[in-house]
Amino acid sequence: MSIQKSVIRWGLKLSLVSSIVLGTFLASSVRVLALTQEQVMERLRSVPVFTLANNEGSPLLAVPTEGENRNPIASVFMSREDAQTFLNNLKTRDPQTAEGIQVIPIPLAKIYEYEVTQRSRSETEQLRFAFIPEQQQIDAAKTLLQQSGQNSEQFQGVPLFVARSGGNQGGYLTINQDNQQVIPMFFDRTELQALLDRLKEVQPELANGVQVQVVNLEGVIQTLQNSNNEELNRILLVPSQASRDYIRSLQQNQGQGSQPQGQPQSQPQR
Repeated sequence: MSIQKSVIRWGLKLSLVSSIVLGTFLASSVRVLALTQEQVMERLRSVPVFTLANNEGSPLLAVPTEGENRNPIASVFMSREDAQTFLNNLKTRDPQTAEGIQVIPIPLAKIYEYEVTQRSRSETEQLRFAFIPEQQQIDAAKTLLQQSGQNSEQFQGVPLFVARSGGNQGGYLTINQDNQQVIPMFFDRTELQALLDRLKEVQPELANGVQVQVVNLEGVIQTLQNSNNEELNRILLVPSQASRDYIRSLQQNQGQGSQPQGQPQSQPQR
């Protein structure tokens, strides 16, 4: 796998302070086929993730020495800071391996696209990806599960936080995005809470019935691939503010004429 920096494009245009309503997500009178590969990628394109790669764009791989599955593994960090910390530690432990390695931002859609393209290979030839969530968000997810009486230790994967009305049978909280109502799923628990705090200001009676739920990113992607609910097209994955700010800084630098490694193109794409 080579990370093609020149074709990376981002869509980080968000409007989280516009109209807030509760939309229905469970029931749909129109049934369609499962989302196409391009539709799934559209949901993932605005999410920056971070991996470690050399100057040619080849990712740093780990090869398990024990167990039945010994496919090479590429780590995919949800936080740039976590990726940089890992790299700094690697430079201390194994400077020879770390030589020439840097943190590279890529859209999550590129990871998904590569996973799709290698499905035709035998399992022993496939590259695996290990998603590394932020520990703070894992802790927040486990706290939510404990508060709802669930076993927090069974949670695995990258947590996503979503607001819902009336428990498991209610509608999802939606926001206005480009004149469409979308269902935001946040990588950062505190950002969802900020949205709910605004909801309390504008519609306090509605906010009282809203609950925060946690799902995992891997399960959402699998649902996008397999479900035939057209409302899935309304899901908006919201990266953390830190990730959005970092990508904007890259875009601004490019607009000023510089071309750092791993930089996306300046024009965002929805």
